[in-house]
Formats: sequence, C-alpha cells, structure tokens
Amino acid sequence: MTDYLLIIAAYLMGSVSSAIIVCKLMGLPDPRTQGSNNPGATNVLRIGGKKAAAITLLGDSLKGFIPVLIANLMGVTPLILAAVALAAFLGHLYPLFFGFKGGKGVATALGVQFGLGWQIGAGVGLIWLIMAKVVKISSLSALVSMALAPLVVWLFWPAPELIGVQVVISLILFWRHRSNIRNLISGKEGKINQADSAESDQTG
Repeated sequence: MTDYLLIIAAYLMGSVSSAIIVCKLMGLPDPRTQGSNNPGATNVLRIGGKKAAAITLLGDSLKGFIPVLIANLMGVTPLILAAVALAAFLGHLYPLFFGFKGGKGVATALGVQFGLGWQIGAGVGLIWLIMAKVVKISSLSALVSMALAPLVVWLFWPAPELIGVQVVISLILFWRHRSNIRNLISGKEGKINQADSAESDQTG
C-alpha cells in the first residue's frame, strides 16, 4: 500500500504547475495564454522576467526531486523508485489540477535525476552545461544531456528498472521537443538568452 501511495503522491506533486502558480502570485498573465502557451520556465522568462523564471525552474525541479528522494531514502525497490520517478515526471507533463496541459519536462527530469543520486543529476547537468557553452542553444543542450542520461544512470546505478525509466523519460522529452527539433533542423532555433521566439521554448 505504501508503494502505491508514493506513486500517487509523486504524480500529484508533479501536477502542481509552478509556472501557473508563480505567474498568478506575481500578477503575471497565465503562461498558457501568452507567448508559446507553454507553462514552463522559458515561457515565464518571456512574459515575466528572470526572477519569475528562476522560481518556476526551482519549483519544477523540486517536484521531481522531492518524491524521488523520499522514495529513495525509504529504501524502496528499484522498480517502485522508477515508478515514482515516472509518476512525478508525467504529473508535470499532464497535471491533474490544470487540465492535463503541462510543460516540456526538462527541469522536472533533472530533479528526478538528482533524487536518484547527486552524481546522476550532476552528471546530466554537467553535460548540459558543456553543450550550452559550446553550442549556446538550450534546447539542443537539453536534448543531448537527456539522450545521454540513461548512460549516466547506468554508470552510477545500473539497475535495469532505473535505466529503463530514464530511457522512457528521454524518449518522451524528445517527443515533447519535436517543434524544437524541427527548428534545429531548419536553423531557426533561438540561442540562449533569446527568449523572444514563441516557437523556441526549451525547458519547463
């Protein structure tokens, strides 16, 4: 029963939309009706500035980190831990409380990875930082880091269940970023600090 409660709680926590709440508290427009209409940190940056975006990014990360960390500290099996991780991630993408319209999931996925282990989160984050410095395109950096995330999980915690759930999360992230991928192919994807294009949402 405890395992099921952890999974349900993870989904419910993931369903709390940081972007919508932050915008409401700060008197900003609903991110679902402005810019790219995506309730994520990049769109909040576009409509509300760096402070609102930073708070949103932190909130999105914590709702992936907290449930996975709690399950991890409770010593659940890798299968249940993987289920909790996926539930938190899907809660962000398809939030129960906000009409199942959520963000793209990069920040929440990174929070999940830190919940599994700081080495995993730091490894994925380091790949993002290196790519961002080299290519200066946030979406490409996120896609590369998440493509390599299963390898990072394998290096630090080679449980098949955890590697498998990271593969699933990475595939979903690629699907959610299909517009970014099209923009990358056509050379239209905005670079870091260029948040004025409604088509170039990169995180959230």
